[in-house]
Amino acid sequence: MNTEVQNLYNKLIDAWNRRDAQGMSDQFAEQGVQIGFDGSKLIGKEEILAHLTPIFENHPTAPFITKVKEIRSLGKDAAIVYAIAGMIPPGKSDIEPAVNAHQTLVAVKKNNGWQVELFQNTPAQFHGRPELVEEMTEELRQLL
Repeated sequence: MNTEVQNLYNKLIDAWNRRDAQGMSDQFAEQGVQIGFDGSKLIGKEEILAHLTPIFENHPTAPFITKVKEIRSLGKDAAIVYAIAGMIPPGKSDIEPAVNAHQTLVAVKKNNGWQVELFQNTPAQFHGRPELVEEMTEELRQLL
């Protein structure tokens, strides 16, 4: 199960990094939910696709550098992924600590395939604790 769930997460992140709105929305369950870095809440494949398409068409989005920290089974047909993520802004070569994030993905197995029920990308700003921002950034830099 962990390999299949890891592959689902990887497909989602790879689609973002390719700026592929259809590829991202395809990973979601019919009524899957995406909560973005800015707090945007999107429900369902169609809404996710409609939201992401103009973003990818009109903005130079930064690719994610991610590290899965844990995949936990929630039964035989559900799992949760916890990962950390950084972004390298267009034209730059290093991670921008101000946009580090915690990513949470809830996956469910339906019709013999894994789908995203929830993907949440939460800012990891660690207010008043800059050492934690730097620690996360250094952990992600190891992947560059």
